Amino acid sequence: MLLNGRGDEPFALDISVNWRVLGVVAALSIGTGVLVGLAPAIQSTRVDLMSALKAIGVRGSGKRKTRRIGLSQMLVVSQMAFTLLILVATGLFVRTLSNLQSLPLGFNPGQLFTFQLNARQAGHRDPEIVTFYDGLRAEFAAIPGVRSVTLSDSPLLGSGWSGTGVSVSGAPPKRQLQPEHRRRLLQHAADPRAPGRGIEDRDRPGAPYVAVVNQAFAKNFFGTDDPVGKHVKLPRACAACDIEIVGLVANARYGRLKQEPPSTIFLSISQAVREPVSLITYQLRTAGNPLGVSNAVRRIVERADPTVPLTRVKTQEALIEGLINQEVTFARLCTAFALLALAIACVGLYGTMSYGVARRTSEIGIRMALGAQRAGVVWMVLREC
Repeated sequence: MLLNGRGDEPFALDISVNWRVLGVVAALSIGTGVLVGLAPAIQSTRVDLMSALKAIGVRGSGKRKTRRIGLSQMLVVSQMAFTLLILVATGLFVRTLSNLQSLPLGFNPGQLFTFQLNARQAGHRDPEIVTFYDGLRAEFAAIPGVRSVTLSDSPLLGSGWSGTGVSVSGAPPKRQLQPEHRRRLLQHAADPRAPGRGIEDRDRPGAPYVAVVNQAFAKNFFGTDDPVGKHVKLPRACAACDIEIVGLVANARYGRLKQEPPSTIFLSISQAVREPVSLITYQLRTAGNPLGVSNAVRRIVERADPTVPLTRVKTQEALIEGLINQEVTFARLCTAFALLALAIACVGLYGTMSYGVARRTSEIGIRMALGAQRAGVVWMVLREC
């Protein structure tokens, strides 16, 4: 059986009946029932009734009772220990889930509506496809309740990485050529919180190549917090492209949720740096419910080109929940089993105590008649049962 939930990557969780395990459990259950039922019957045939009646007031001193209480206590302790083990395991799963949900993302996922378009699949070609995407961006920005619009070649989380070498002009020799870094293509990025600017409309084909980098990139390649004005090259993507860094942004998690933000460079979709643009992800920051603009978005896309497929229509928060879908499922299953085990342990403990009290009703009555306090009697029962 596949448990997919809200995740985009289903994982297999086989919950079909295992007949071998079922047979073993059934045999153990029948054997336990027979043993528990026959043992008192066999024992009752060997009891000396006169001795039992004489010893009714002093049951607490016999060796037979000592062995019986020891067995019951052992069973109760074992059951409680097993329950505690399940509760601890559940706590670890829930703690892991809580840690994942509280990871600093580097951006605010709230009120963020995302979807994907693939105009190339509908027949659009370069360079018209970039104009088509940018025209849609302008129309989306005009929707009431939309505060800003960004488009990129991949989602913020869940995918979106392409690695290549980077050559840094003016950097120390050991930083001249880094074999791996991360890059994303985007348009109209949020304004940087540090010196510089974001990617804007003027960053078009024919204009100087520009890029925005994150703090990890600036530290790793330049050893500074202000890389604005410096230049880099991407030998594998565009050897002749001299790219100027025009802005610095804070580190943010892109691609994998559980991975620390790597060195990242953001390039303009319009310039594309010799990389064809196909599947585009739009991120719409809204003033209210993100899903409230979905109908308006569909109408705009259908009016522009009804053959362009609109996919992965979700809020950013739903996408993040999908990434941790497996952890959520395991945490819920463990919680359910832990609650069931706790309920069974409580019922077993209550049954043991009830049986012990019923057997010692006469003794408890005599103790109370002789002046025993209620608290003392309760502690005696709790201690021995």
